[in-house]
Amino acid sequence: MSDMTMTAAVEAALPKAPFEGRHLIDGIWRGSDNGESFDRTSPSHGILVSRSARAGRAETEAAIGAARKAFDDGRWSRISGKERATLLLKVADLIEANVERMALLETLESGKPISQARGEISGAADLWRYAASLARTMHGDSHNSLGEDMLAMVLKEPIGVVSIITPWNFPFWILSQKLPFALAAGCTCVIKPSEMTPSTTVILGELLLQAGLPVGVVNIVLGFGQPVGALMAEHPDVDMVSFTGSTAVGKAIAAAASVTLKKVALELGGKNPQVVFPDADLESAADAITFGVYFNAGECCNSGSRIIVHEDIADTLVEKVVALSKKVAFGDPLNPETQVGAIISQAHQEKIAGYVKDALAAGARVKLGGAPVSHPGLPGRFFAPTVVTGVTADMAIAREEVFGPVLSVLTFRTLEEAIALTNDAAYGLSAGVWSENVHTCLAFARRAEAGTVWTNTWMDGFPEVAFGGYKQSGQGRENGHYGLEEFLEIKSVVMRVGRTRSNWVRA
Repeated sequence: MSDMTMTAAVEAALPKAPFEGRHLIDGIWRGSDNGESFDRTSPSHGILVSRSARAGRAETEAAIGAARKAFDDGRWSRISGKERATLLLKVADLIEANVERMALLETLESGKPISQARGEISGAADLWRYAASLARTMHGDSHNSLGEDMLAMVLKEPIGVVSIITPWNFPFWILSQKLPFALAAGCTCVIKPSEMTPSTTVILGELLLQAGLPVGVVNIVLGFGQPVGALMAEHPDVDMVSFTGSTAVGKAIAAAASVTLKKVALELGGKNPQVVFPDADLESAADAITFGVYFNAGECCNSGSRIIVHEDIADTLVEKVVALSKKVAFGDPLNPETQVGAIISQAHQEKIAGYVKDALAAGARVKLGGAPVSHPGLPGRFFAPTVVTGVTADMAIAREEVFGPVLSVLTFRTLEEAIALTNDAAYGLSAGVWSENVHTCLAFARRAEAGTVWTNTWMDGFPEVAFGGYKQSGQGRENGHYGLEEFLEIKSVVMRVGRTRSNWVRA
């Protein structure tokens, strides 16, 4: 406990009854035909937070059928961009009006700090507003240089019915990186949130109906990967799957979707490095590294979970990061001062500890933390801020996604070695470089195999800027105009002007 800052448990108005989640299918809230449900217990407070209807094949089929009918009859896909944008803007306003309600549920279901949950949900409204702007500005191309008797157009049309499957770590934010862009394009959707954090998605369903979204355009089914997620990936009436989660599950979804050759967009894992050169501003780098590894308790695909630091400054930088790590406020997620909350599940906490144990057995050293910790006022699961040095590129802790508050430290001597270590991974989601030399930063940015490269910063993101990964970090992009284009099909229309074509068959 002396190696970490722990915030106190606070007196908070916890819900008197669990949130009751139901499926939204064709505009109707309904339970499961078999009456089954599942519970979510808070990983921080140990209380029953939500009880949700558990979908089976029947509910999933009904949701897909409703989305298919809504797309095919044009109630959403064939209205104007202005009409779609107007509704998306209404939803953004409603999200902002319900931040406190949603943030409390997300905090209790996920274990993340309430201040972070508020920021994510209020910030998500900006994604909806940006998507609304895309709905009005979407356009194709024309080709007027094919000769006086020919004219061609390239049309961009909605791809159709989209299955959206979201994870537990950022349930509302990640949904908002997908759904408003799909709706801006004119698609209809079926959503399955994680069974561990389903409730804010249900509340969004309420807001969509309140905003006036036509029934059947968005449908929500609550449940597990089997059978719900699997059916959403393989069903022939689904035209596209957009999934965020683990690489292993992403591969399974791609395999299921391949049966019908539907489009798949995947945002998967990461093992994201920050490379620190000797001329870097070490104070700023140390703070960003500390933020990058402990944000959301490290349960983040963009977690800066490994640093690759020049050997001349490695000891100095590690000392700074360790000192800052001891000041990071771990503890009660409902305490506004808390920066790092609880771990999502007991199984996941054991997985995190296993990576540290295996690294020690392989010769690494723990400079800080390395084990689960208990909170004096809460029954929940917490993991100490952890810094592991002496890590080599062949260790699992340097190559695999730990998904916890654990930093691995590797060292390098030359730019070539730093780039080689950066790219020596199955993942390629994001990377960072710290140097006061712009040439060093640009050389690194151009050669790093990552979808995002941050220079002298970490994890700054904007709705306008595309997000996605190389290699096994996924395929496709979210946000920006690329995020809209994921949900569009391209159609070429070629026209002859007048009767100028020579007959192929001669009289």
